[in-house]
Amino acid sequence: MRRETNYERFPICTVSQSGSESWEGWHKILERLKVFAAREQCTILFECYPGVFEKALTSALVEGMRPSGLIVTSDLFKSHSEIELMVSSVLGDDPVFGSMNGFEIEDFFDDAKLVGAREQVKNWKHGLLIIVGTGASLLSAEPSLLVYADMTRWEIQQRQRQKTVGNLGADNLQESSGQKYKRAFFVDWRAADHLKKSLLEKIDFWLDTNGDIPKLVTGRAVRDGLKQIAHRPFRVVPYFDPGPWGGHWMEKVCGLPPGMPNYAWCFDCVPEENSLLLSFGGTCIEIPAMNLTLLYPRELLGEAVFSRFGAEFPIRFDFLDTMGGGNLSLQVHPKTQFIREHFGMQYTQDESYYLLDAGDDASVYLGLKTDTDRKAMIRELKTAQDDRVSFGAETYVNRFPAKKHDHFLIPAGTIHCSGRNSMVLEISATPYIFTFKLWDWGRLGLDGLPRPIHLEHGLANIVWNRDTEWVGKNLINRIEPMGEGTGWREERTGLHELEFIETRRHWFTSPTPHDTLDTVNVLNLVEGEEAIVESPTGAFDPFVVHYAETFIVPAAVGRYRISPIGRSDRKACATIKAFVRNGWPHVQPLAERLSRP
Repeated sequence: MRRETNYERFPICTVSQSGSESWEGWHKILERLKVFAAREQCTILFECYPGVFEKALTSALVEGMRPSGLIVTSDLFKSHSEIELMVSSVLGDDPVFGSMNGFEIEDFFDDAKLVGAREQVKNWKHGLLIIVGTGASLLSAEPSLLVYADMTRWEIQQRQRQKTVGNLGADNLQESSGQKYKRAFFVDWRAADHLKKSLLEKIDFWLDTNGDIPKLVTGRAVRDGLKQIAHRPFRVVPYFDPGPWGGHWMEKVCGLPPGMPNYAWCFDCVPEENSLLLSFGGTCIEIPAMNLTLLYPRELLGEAVFSRFGAEFPIRFDFLDTMGGGNLSLQVHPKTQFIREHFGMQYTQDESYYLLDAGDDASVYLGLKTDTDRKAMIRELKTAQDDRVSFGAETYVNRFPAKKHDHFLIPAGTIHCSGRNSMVLEISATPYIFTFKLWDWGRLGLDGLPRPIHLEHGLANIVWNRDTEWVGKNLINRIEPMGEGTGWREERTGLHELEFIETRRHWFTSPTPHDTLDTVNVLNLVEGEEAIVESPTGAFDPFVVHYAETFIVPAAVGRYRISPIGRSDRKACATIKAFVRNGWPHVQPLAERLSRP
């Protein structure tokens, strides 16, 4: 474990040296917007992502702009009880899981109220009319101005935990953060992203209210900035959270604030959840990284990946830290047919554990022991769940020793978990929420309550013939040499043939050639203090990465090279790279596969 860190927790993407299209603070923002409001007839829409403090925004606009008319979209929604009944069919009673669905923002509106509001907007003839809230853009196809108040998912989660926001159209501020997250994940965010996608080319201004100081940037500048990012390496903003099994490696290596009980996991590259920091002449705004995926999917993902997944980022890198902590829950991920039939997803969470670091007693639980008594194991798991007694995991599940740079492959259906004193870089497909816990070592969550166990789902998905011999042969350190040059060598480390992600490790002391081959690359510097990513043709500015940082190289980049920074007598650097394997079966895009409930 390193004593000092150069890990960047807040990576900034500088997209413009000019601040001429950005404004900070309500005074400057309102002065800019008043230029448009001076017209004889003006309609300004403030479309809000669910989670924006709409009352505070409305108050600032009314006080600063003195509109002649005001429409707040939440006043046009169906009743709370009607909305709760509407979404109940896809949320069900499970504390974690719901089903993918085809809800739209318009479904939250009362039909008669929406028609009346549209008539009011259509007949507006004089003065300034402001429309604020989620779904504001549904009231007018041709407003004078469209302002999008965006919100990052991590900030929304903090507000959910602090009980300062509830769900879209719901009166549930006091509900648990887990329930609010579930509703947002399956309903609110899906519907809001679908509406946002239709607006991205039309937005006149982006409004960032994630922090204490609001910031406004022209839509043109944001779109130009995202287009730049789609053609160069970049990092998303990681976020970290504690957990009942969490450790302390990330606290030291990633330079995290002390005072937390632990840091259990980090989303280091999950564009659907992470954010981007865009700098415009010193003004820095934070927007969801998903905006890039929605606006420039072909440049980011590549044609083949886009044709399979649509505007979805299919690869996830995250950290699982048990250094000085405990075992993760014993778990299994759903097989593809199961996740399709039960949750409406077309692909599942195949994954792998890459060991960034490991203690002397580090281990990974993986697969079943040969000749496991299935009935006895099921009986003991059910007893452990019903009677709160211990489950003898090592009687039934293999526990393999783990050391730094080991790679354990975990196709869906394989029982697994990381043991204590392991620092895992988890490389996986994106539908991360679908994890079926079988046993959680008899402990409670940080809230003092038992964590949800999904034994019935889990038992239905265990592949029982993945035993000791099969796992040892197929899932542990399947290292294959792939190529070498002066000062570098390439190895294939996985994933398993059942999984659509391929991983390659490069050890290097000299510049090492790479090529995206028109598919997005996701990499992490797993060895070495820092390295530099460059274009052989100067197509993008040199990009510096540090130890343990995950970075994305868009498909549009094509050829690039990675070189170590520092003294040549240092030991070799290493990156692990993931990309979608060519020839993997077609996956129907999410937008095409959703059906209305």
